[in-house]
Amino acid sequence: MSIAHVSLPVAGLIAVVKRDCPTCVLIEPVLAELALGGNLTVFTQDDPVFPESIGHPVDDTALNVSHALAIEIVPTLIRREAGAEIDRTFGWDRSEWQRVSGQDKLGADLPALRPGCGALNVEPAKLEDLLIRFEQTGLNARKVEFGEDEDEIEAIYQRGWTDGLPVVPPTQRRVLRMLGGTTRDPGEVIGVCPPNLVPLTVEKVAINAVMAGCKPEYLPVVLAAVEAVLDPAFAMHGVLATTMFVGPVLVVNGPIRRQISMNARGNALGQGNRANATIGRALQLVIRNVGGGRPQEVDRATLGNPGKYTYCFAEDEEGSSWEPLSSDFGLARGVSSVTVFAGFGLQGIVDQKSRTPESLARSMAESLKAIHNVKLAPACDAMLVVCPEHERTFRQAGWSKQRLLDELMRLCEIPGDSLVRGAKGIDEGYPESVAGTTRNKFRPGGLLIVRAGGGAGMFSGIIGGWSSGGAAGSLPVNREVKS
Repeated sequence: MSIAHVSLPVAGLIAVVKRDCPTCVLIEPVLAELALGGNLTVFTQDDPVFPESIGHPVDDTALNVSHALAIEIVPTLIRREAGAEIDRTFGWDRSEWQRVSGQDKLGADLPALRPGCGALNVEPAKLEDLLIRFEQTGLNARKVEFGEDEDEIEAIYQRGWTDGLPVVPPTQRRVLRMLGGTTRDPGEVIGVCPPNLVPLTVEKVAINAVMAGCKPEYLPVVLAAVEAVLDPAFAMHGVLATTMFVGPVLVVNGPIRRQISMNARGNALGQGNRANATIGRALQLVIRNVGGGRPQEVDRATLGNPGKYTYCFAEDEEGSSWEPLSSDFGLARGVSSVTVFAGFGLQGIVDQKSRTPESLARSMAESLKAIHNVKLAPACDAMLVVCPEHERTFRQAGWSKQRLLDELMRLCEIPGDSLVRGAKGIDEGYPESVAGTTRNKFRPGGLLIVRAGGGAGMFSGIIGGWSSGGAAGSLPVNREVKS
């Protein structure tokens, strides 16, 4: 539907008003004066009989005319000639109303200026409905109609669009509202989504963000996360196809964390925070529903891990004495970004006795050596999530994050004699040629450090990662969050 489908006078004046607007009520005498000449049509947005002095205002409570005329402020006065608009003004500006109406003494008894009010047709919920009614959504995704007696939630389950938990049905209205969270074009292709290499648009990401339960303001973070996993270095197809335990882990840095109320503190890696939970879930749903990455199909994980529902948290930058994770990727503090890491579930580090950084670093190093297998080095990447009480020990001793990282890498040098097959009574391991050498548990750059968690409890954590440092595996990727 367009303006051509709305009944409008070919020539003359049009006023759009609503009773719930003090300025519209104020100028009722002006409208009555203009109506006396038979040259004014008044469309009313909220009360079909307002203004009563006009006699026959036109009911526009459906807001079709207001939408077709792109009314943003009421009152609005428009002049039309030969079926086309030639001039308009809005609010009450006496000189402008005199100019547009052609009556130089109009409203002489009224104040010179009064601001108008927001038009009903641009209120978010009403605007979305109007865009759908006028077929102006700009959405291109296939529309699926459910039967009148069909339960939407169950229908979505039957079509295989969920991760095993209920999702929010992605109606056109909800998708439009979600797209309001970004300035990017819904049709923009941001990459091809593995494993099926399907073109992935902003609209398709928004649909899955709706299903995950995101708010519109989360969408830029979801888009950044999606762009990050589409980077060839992350190897999303491999992350799916490997029989290892991995799935995308998202760490958010910068001001966006606080703007959308993400959790970086108590239970940061657990349940309870909407932004944390739904952003990570949206990414997983995109990979499933657009790319086709379903368990026991392309997703070949032997065990998987609970984080494959969602694994997303924010770094506690305000409580930390260290540079944020994003700085490891060259971003300045204050820049919002998402780091994606192909990670396992969480392995705890419980150390309630160490009071020196040297002791605590050794405790962490020994725990790090256990991931993947104590006999394999380099084995995999890891993300060390340092809790506030442990970070305090390093802070009080003046240890920077880089100093801790250097110490951990030094402590993770392992004698080859303990890694060969049969050592420690374990058949897993390397050939005898490794004996007499040393190997580090991690490849250079393979250990990341993040600060998060609640203020009580000397419990840090390790998220093991999938990387061989060679042809196979996944590398962490960072992407800036853009509006």
